[in-house]
Amino acid sequence: MALQWHLMVLVLLAAVLHASWNAVVKSSGDRFLSFTAIRATGTLIAAGAAFFVPVPVVDAWPYLLAGVFVHNCYYVVLLQAYRFGDLSHVYPLARGIAPVTVAVLAALFAGEVPNAGGMTGILLVSVGIISLMFAGRQGEQTKSNNLKAVLLAIATGLFIASYTVVDGLGIRLGETVFGYIVWLNVGEGIPFMIAAVLMRPKELRPFLKVHWPRTTGTGLLVVAAYGLVLYALSQGAMAHISALRETSVLFAALIGVVMLHEPLGWRRIVAALIIAAGVILLQVS
Repeated sequence: MALQWHLMVLVLLAAVLHASWNAVVKSSGDRFLSFTAIRATGTLIAAGAAFFVPVPVVDAWPYLLAGVFVHNCYYVVLLQAYRFGDLSHVYPLARGIAPVTVAVLAALFAGEVPNAGGMTGILLVSVGIISLMFAGRQGEQTKSNNLKAVLLAIATGLFIASYTVVDGLGIRLGETVFGYIVWLNVGEGIPFMIAAVLMRPKELRPFLKVHWPRTTGTGLLVVAAYGLVLYALSQGAMAHISALRETSVLFAALIGVVMLHEPLGWRRIVAALIIAAGVILLQVS
């Protein structure tokens, strides 16, 4: 069953926003402090909004807390992946794995089973993922980094799938879409904020003084990107939403080449197109 048109538009907008904030994080000189400031923006905004939205019901809180934990695991692994790989390499691989895994988990935990067209889409995504593993740069040291980037990207994709299913189930139990979105954002930034204060307290003020406009703007993108996805998850099938969202791989590949001056190889182009074709087929099937 395809998504309603307005949900498709929202998820596609979320895909563009998501690719954009990933490009900002990848290109940051200090990814840890940059991402901490970005997530802190979301936490502060959500903390203020918490006074104006209903609190999710008790049944939703285990999913909400699990979502905060899985999201933070995802952020840590993602930042490590960007240490060793390009945006146009890591991002499509991580995002390409997610819809395949979401389809399996959604079938197991939510009874959402893809049809034949959906299975074909999953196969295309898998082919794209395999081809991306051979799309890195050459050289012995780079090969080592490329392998690390691939493994970390795969782990990132598994965390993406996990939080998509956890949040998809939790937001349906929460009885308040905006309450779940707000309280999830309240919790997400706290671990990074604590880590920054404990690990690099002397660098925080100088960093924020210089970079706060960039990190604040990017923080708004992060909140908006996943807020749109959560809203769609409250109304549509998880596998379909995850699949359509991952069309962001094309935006990320384009940003990586045009703005970050990453190498444009034919393998990356073909792999990104195959993954995009697979996730679109999974959505429309």
